[in-house]
Amino acid sequence: MATITLGGNKIETSGNLPSVGSKAPNFELASLDLSTKTLEDFKGSHLILNIFPSVNTRVCSSSVRAFNKTAASLNNVKVLCISRDLPFAQKEFCAAEGIENVVMLSDFKTGAFGKTYGLLITSGAFDALHSRCIIIIDNNGSIIYTEQVPEIGQEPNYEAALKALVNE
Repeated sequence: MATITLGGNKIETSGNLPSVGSKAPNFELASLDLSTKTLEDFKGSHLILNIFPSVNTRVCSSSVRAFNKTAASLNNVKVLCISRDLPFAQKEFCAAEGIENVVMLSDFKTGAFGKTYGLLITSGAFDALHSRCIIIIDNNGSIIYTEQVPEIGQEPNYEAALKALVNE
């Protein structure tokens, strides 16, 4: 279990992020068209998992916009933006913001992704949402970078995440 903060108040997650060097656990997430996407669907690509509580908050939407801009210039990299928002809300956000370079995915059905990856918030006002994390998976399915943002209101370290990807 990780301890992070929300507005300075301590909250906890369901576990810890997978270790760098480990194989990424499989997942089943809903896409915007409600089809199910798994890790296998992205096999052969480097993946940036941009995980956050809700696209309807300032910092979460900023991270989606930042990765959308960056993703356009990356080769063989897919950015997966993952939250517990309904796919309908994700789709509406992408349409309103002109988001076209990331893959929006939802863990709304079961929360299993959040539990498996150890990032489901288990206390406080955001209970049952995802904590803000970045996980980078190489094209062989191994985790090469993780960041658990210590305060949910802070943005992730985009520079460090992209550096890990470039150094891969």
